[in-house]
Amino acid sequence: MQLTIKNLTKTYGEKVVLQDIDFTFEEGKIYGLIGRNGAGKTTFFNCLNEDVEIDKGEVILNDDYGQNKLKTDDIGYVISTPTVPEFLTGKEFLSFFLEINKDKLEKPKTIEEYFDLVKINEEDQDKLLKEYSHGMKNKMQMLINFIAHPKVLLLDEPLTSLDVVVQEEMKQLLKNMKKGHILIFSTHILELALDLCDEIVILNNKRLELIEKNHLNTKKYKDKIIENLRDEKND
Repeated sequence: MQLTIKNLTKTYGEKVVLQDIDFTFEEGKIYGLIGRNGAGKTTFFNCLNEDVEIDKGEVILNDDYGQNKLKTDDIGYVISTPTVPEFLTGKEFLSFFLEINKDKLEKPKTIEEYFDLVKINEEDQDKLLKEYSHGMKNKMQMLINFIAHPKVLLLDEPLTSLDVVVQEEMKQLLKNMKKGHILIFSTHILELALDLCDEIVILNNKRLELIEKNHLNTKKYKDKIIENLRDEKND
């Protein structure tokens, strides 16, 4: 499975945010999308998710069914500030989600098994979601996408504000998810991307550039990434 971006361009008035992006993402990998704040990472995700209309270009998903335009049903989207129905308990929310998606689940687990995946304790499962911490809400958001099994998962700064323990738990879940999926992980934290991702892609000067990872943790490699980001021209 491949996600192919062709000539994607997005402008806001006279400001060009993304320009003629050509890129192919492949199944089974976590791509770290790196860029300075304001470089257009969230705009890029919103274009893929059809939250904003692109000016030109196309986004094609190549899978077992052939080549087709990427649909919102193919996409999962995890944002840094999770939105959950706070009037429900964790267990009620999960039960509801499993019920409405029961025909789509190939090998459904029990509610307890799903909660175990994200390490939410039994005593917290019956709490209202409004009482959950930011990290716990983030876990629920990640869990829903794990269950939904989207072909393409967009992750917009999902780990930035989490504590170290929750970060490690979420990183392991993402690594377990990458088989059979395309994961694009947006962050401005280089070390986090290097630790988690299989490929590093820089959004630089309105385009995507793949950075070779032959020497992943060498100073020369990190310096190259930083130099690419430093050279970006602010509009």
